[in-house]
Amino acid sequence: MSALLPETDSEDELAPGWEERATLDGKVYYANHESKTTQWTHPRTGKKKRVAGELPYGWEKKITEDGHVFYVDHINKKTTYTDPRLAFAVEEKESSDDIRQRFDASTNALQILHGRDLSGKIVIVTGSNCGIGFETARSLSFHGAEVIMATRSKEKTESAISTIKQERPHAKLEWIHLDLSSLRSVEKFVEDFRSRYSALHILILNAGVFSPPFALTEDNFESTFQINHLSHFYLTKLLEPEMIRAGSCRVVVVSSESHRFSYLTKENLSEEKLSPTVYKNYVGLRAYNNSKLCNVLFSNELNRRLSPKGVYCNSLHPGNMVSSYISRQWWLYRLFFALVRPFTKSLQQAASTSIYCATVPELEGVGGMYFNNCCRCRPSAAAEDKELAELLWNTSETMIKKALESHV
Repeated sequence: MSALLPETDSEDELAPGWEERATLDGKVYYANHESKTTQWTHPRTGKKKRVAGELPYGWEKKITEDGHVFYVDHINKKTTYTDPRLAFAVEEKESSDDIRQRFDASTNALQILHGRDLSGKIVIVTGSNCGIGFETARSLSFHGAEVIMATRSKEKTESAISTIKQERPHAKLEWIHLDLSSLRSVEKFVEDFRSRYSALHILILNAGVFSPPFALTEDNFESTFQINHLSHFYLTKLLEPEMIRAGSCRVVVVSSESHRFSYLTKENLSEEKLSPTVYKNYVGLRAYNNSKLCNVLFSNELNRRLSPKGVYCNSLHPGNMVSSYISRQWWLYRLFFALVRPFTKSLQQAASTSIYCATVPELEGVGGMYFNNCCRCRPSAAAEDKELAELLWNTSETMIKKALESHV
């Protein structure tokens, strides 16, 4: 796929005398009041647009007795004859390569969602009671989505939900227990989810740990590998029926630019390489880098396997050294993250690329890509290796099967 063109929104400015309008079926056209003519293409860029999706949250479309259409903004108590979706019209692209960059590193999550109505969407966000995950869940709930916060701590998550509801009393949020260091907990989470919901529209795999001390989980896996990759892999596989049932589902995998420093290859990938069982073979940063490469490989392979069934997956880097709970494992990490905090993204900005991949209209039906600063970019060569991705998938399945059989 070709690289994205670094265009800016200034191209969309209309010359004096021009007006942007929309037909009832959503096609955007341009009226020239001087020449009294109309055309389908933008007079400056030559591109075509259409309004996409539902009306913004709080808006309603009505028709007068004589057939005129108008729009009611129930939040601000205003009416207008202009379709409010015109402000968020999207270009009619020829292919998935033709995706225009509309946001950047300074954009925050709520700016991306401005004007969007996610009512009726069921969303799961792992690791969402703090940090980037919290801002992701908060932003989605502000725009009508029903968000399941998949975390370990009931107390911390209920506090997070309370904080959000102080701002938006009608926000729909629910806690379901999920401990990613336990495959049994993953299974129980899916059981609980299925008892309440029949479909899943958005799955955001956000939770992760950064270079903790060496430890083995109850499933006898190295903790970074299981929490960052294997349990998310298993969770996604178990939720496959619900994602397919949604008709169109997006999976978002939060990876990191650290994936570029992994040395996993087709030749050296093994169960022991992925999940060391003894301390002498363990280096925290190496385990983290490997897990982040696993994230991108898994995202690409999942998209190859499930996109024909309406499930699309993209991976992303949220930002460098973002001040979040992920640095909790060692005082030196906490100090370093605190020192660089004035020069890094806010949590709202760090959540923006997750929100971008999960919701923007231009990524509808598009997957298998990697994003940074709300812009598609090339991952490492290893991350694009289809054979390595398939090998990781098969190895992950084998490891899970062995672990579950050992519990019987």
